[in-house]
Amino acid sequence: MTPPLVPEVRLQLAHEAVPLWQKTEEELGEMGLAPPFWAFAWAGGQALARHVLDNPQLVAGQRVIDLASGSGLVAIAAMKAGATRVLAADIDAFSVEAIVLNAETNGVSLEATSRNLLEAPAQDCDVILVGDLFYEKDLAAKVVAWLEDAEARGIVTLIGDPGRSYLPREKLKKLAEYKVAVTRDLEDAEFKLTSVWRLSKTDATTSVCPIRQSSS
Repeated sequence: MTPPLVPEVRLQLAHEAVPLWQKTEEELGEMGLAPPFWAFAWAGGQALARHVLDNPQLVAGQRVIDLASGSGLVAIAAMKAGATRVLAADIDAFSVEAIVLNAETNGVSLEATSRNLLEAPAQDCDVILVGDLFYEKDLAAKVVAWLEDAEARGIVTLIGDPGRSYLPREKLKKLAEYKVAVTRDLEDAEFKLTSVWRLSKTDATTSVCPIRQSSS
């Protein structure tokens, strides 16, 4: 399938969340597993991937980390936009398998890892991309601290997020907005108005790109 906002990228995606979730628990013989985040193109990731493809100068010739990569959508978009190297990181082993498969489908070569990158300062890179990772309080705090350290070392940090509960808006500059079609199984609406942000401690205003809509 192709995500509604990013038709340039083909991914192995699930049509429905619950059946896949149940199947995963059945196969592993374990109940209460985390949702199969890797099987869906979340709004934040779609917006960030779209922004990178429309503004390739952000990653062209750069070393990129895609944190909590999920399906690998943003990482693949970065490679298509000209990044020299992309590390797609997700602590879910299923996600890593999905990333590798999706990268092959799209004819790009990238590195995938299940290491928890938040356990140490970000390795040498030029750009960090984060899609839809501010849905839990403790996790969000760790991500913000990690990104702030990266920014202090000169690494550009870009975030795609539809306004999750723990998004640190007071520390961000909005770069663009997109109307993204999403799965009703996972969200409370058929579309999510989703923004791309840059982590910044300044109060400088930034022009916002016109809203781009995905097809329904």
